[in-house]
Amino acid sequence: MKGIVLAGGSGSRLSPLTKSTSKHLLPVYDKPMVHYPLATLMEMGVREILLVSTPRDLPRYRLLLGDGHQLGIDISYAEQPEPSGLAEAFTLGSDFVGADSVALVLGDNLFHGQDLPRLLRESAEGLDGCVLFGRRVPDPHRYGVAEVGPEGSLRSIEEKPGRPRSDLAVTGLYLYDNDVLDIAAEVKPSDRGELEITDVNLAYLEQGRARLVNLGPDVLWMDAGTEESLLEAALRVRDTARRDGVRVACLEEIALREGYIDADDCLALAEELGQSPYAEYVVRAAVGARVRR
Repeated sequence: MKGIVLAGGSGSRLSPLTKSTSKHLLPVYDKPMVHYPLATLMEMGVREILLVSTPRDLPRYRLLLGDGHQLGIDISYAEQPEPSGLAEAFTLGSDFVGADSVALVLGDNLFHGQDLPRLLRESAEGLDGCVLFGRRVPDPHRYGVAEVGPEGSLRSIEEKPGRPRSDLAVTGLYLYDNDVLDIAAEVKPSDRGELEITDVNLAYLEQGRARLVNLGPDVLWMDAGTEESLLEAALRVRDTARRDGVRVACLEEIALREGYIDADDCLALAEELGQSPYAEYVVRAAVGARVRR
């Protein structure tokens, strides 16, 4: 499976914070926001990742992440000159995806949970169609909303409905088989001129090949695209670090745990980070791995 991180757009909901930088490079407690969707893909076992962003911001992502070799992954980049809808990720990334299945994650979405990696890997195994991930929210009108039947079957999907049929929001993580490339190519622009991801999902639903996995209350999911949710996300990540001693979305630790790098590589990355508390955490992860070796 390949992975795409969609980190384009103008970030207008966070203006003036985004006047001089990408929304997805803003800090969420101890790291740039884009680290969180990257962590989600890495924990799924995805090692080939395409990051899509604006021509203005791509040089900053390259400076931050490089080609990913330091983390044992492969990161490439694609330009999205204008925000033309989430489904455009598949037209921009068609050559990158090739004949593989693909996971699309939005650059401002944060996921964390002890059993989340296992759940995501199981959902991706033998993928035929698409898998969406839902979460009950108090304000479903802000999201795509899924309606499920009494046995959990997916009945309908609506994009930001005025009168939601349920409180089950479709999160910003989507798994697709390779048919998504053909389906996305057939999607017609909306009245706003955008290629809507909901139209892709509805095409799968009409084929009877879409299912929804409810993340449940034990999984942290946040869309950090507003000033309030950005602050709340930082506080939740901080509280997890204080309470559990875990730094959410620590890419170096994930790469070490997944076997993408070894303890010596991890320690070298920690040394490059200087003397921050985050760097100290990475050192402890590397030393711990050495002891267990």
